[in-house]
Amino acid sequence: MKILAVNWLDRENPQAGGGELHFFEIFRRLVARGHAVTLVTSGFPGSAPRTTLDGIEVRRYARRYSFAMVGRNAIRRALREGEYDVVVEDINKLPLYTPTLCRLPIYVIVPHLFGTTAFREAPWPIATIVWLAEQPIPAIYRRARFHAISRSTRDDLVRRGVAADRIHVTYPGVDPDWFRPDPAVARTPTPTFLYVGRVKRYKGLETAVRAVADVRRRGCPVRLDIAGDGGDRQRLARLVRRLGLGEAVSFLGFVPESTKRTLLRQAWAVVFPSAKEGWGISNIEAAACGTPAVAADSPGLRESVRHEETGLLVPYGDVPALADAFQRLARHPEQVARLGAAARRFAEALSWDRTAADTETQLLTMLNAAPTERRGS
Repeated sequence: MKILAVNWLDRENPQAGGGELHFFEIFRRLVARGHAVTLVTSGFPGSAPRTTLDGIEVRRYARRYSFAMVGRNAIRRALREGEYDVVVEDINKLPLYTPTLCRLPIYVIVPHLFGTTAFREAPWPIATIVWLAEQPIPAIYRRARFHAISRSTRDDLVRRGVAADRIHVTYPGVDPDWFRPDPAVARTPTPTFLYVGRVKRYKGLETAVRAVADVRRRGCPVRLDIAGDGGDRQRLARLVRRLGLGEAVSFLGFVPESTKRTLLRQAWAVVFPSAKEGWGISNIEAAACGTPAVAADSPGLRESVRHEETGLLVPYGDVPALADAFQRLARHPEQVARLGAAARRFAEALSWDRTAADTETQLLTMLNAAPTERRGS
């Protein structure tokens, strides 16, 4: 196959996160299987206009926030310059409505749609644009095939009007050889909970900070480490100071993969209190390291965490419930060990090879059912 893909960011972008990890883990494997992949994406300060990453030809245009204005023309240009069998649109920001640009088969990857969650993160004018941009998806993409990364995402698409028989659920994977327990790395002496990801308001980190304050008031000295960066960091830092948690909450910023793995191994649990996710890759990376998760009982997260088996789920935004979960694990390390061992077994059943193979099958099935006409110019 010759695949033209579009994703707002590539894995070298400083703002890249789980969505970009998901895309590159799949499509670098498709390249290794003999398929050709060209990615249209946004640029960033200091980035080369064109490069090759993991065998994927990457073409960068504009910047993250201006990509919406040039992305469609960039796709048209790629279609004029080359012949492709399929267009893959990864909708992890705004949709670019690729079915209106060509008659090629369209394969849409959806980690999750924001819906009203956008209003928790962005000022209302921007949130309104995001919300409005998602409304035409069922109509514009009615002939597309959808790749949902969780049943929660599938159910959201169906509720919006996408035909259920056009959606296939393929769970993300993990590298269980890299993310694995290490008996030489002990958990921290002080019960420490770890967040890994973008520091955004909708991620619910304020709940985690307030839960730490609650548990410490009960006389249980827990800690919270936040690995990652984003627009909500300064507000959270002010909250930490106001609550007198300067010695209990650490902002680590972006960390290298090797450091992240060590942090995952040392943590008593990862915490993911978000309002909505497609899946929760950091929960599975932690699981592979033998570390359980404490997460909000939110779409996506309730699939990457199995309550009372690989971690604990609590109601979204419920500070006392999250504090109870922290205190329970902090006072019962044997439960941390039990949940962590089950989490490792759960993660071992997930692999990027399986995810890539399933994606390849879906693409080939779609192409075999599509008209033979191809557009190259």
